[in-house]
Amino acid sequence: MTENQAFTVEIVKGNIVEALAEAIVNAANTKLWMGAGVAGAIKAAGGESVEQEAIAKGPIPPGQAVATTAGRLRYKYVIHAAVMGQDLRTNDRYIRQATIASLNLADRLQLKSVALPAFGTGVGGFPMTACANIMVKAARGFRTEARHLERVVFCLYDELGYRAFLKAAEAHR
Repeated sequence: MTENQAFTVEIVKGNIVEALAEAIVNAANTKLWMGAGVAGAIKAAGGESVEQEAIAKGPIPPGQAVATTAGRLRYKYVIHAAVMGQDLRTNDRYIRQATIASLNLADRLQLKSVALPAFGTGVGGFPMTACANIMVKAARGFRTEARHLERVVFCLYDELGYRAFLKAAEAHR
């Protein structure tokens, strides 16, 4: 495979429901119920239909992803990546697999851009620095697979996440 020269990984600080991308990713559980954190913000902004559509496509195994419409949000899709099971715990393997599954799905949907949050660092309790390294490394590795996807945006809500992802992006060039 050849490297996609147009492929970029960006780190931004902000609310994912305001990210500049064609689709956003929800850090989900395997049953695709939307509770608090990123899922809650997406559900509040996009409406109940996003959760109802997601639940109808579940359950899915940890590390997998499905797409739904975005309800009232301006995005083409919301991609729901199962980062944790019903125990609300995650690990490095689930985070890596969910990241790659999200990027693969965005590429299959012929999207040019997608925004992802820090997987599993809220309710899942996963360390932010470890998450940043796993997700950025997976995204950088995806550049050889991407056919349509050109921009991966990591959208971090707080300063801690933002700094951790900036550092990971520098380490995994």
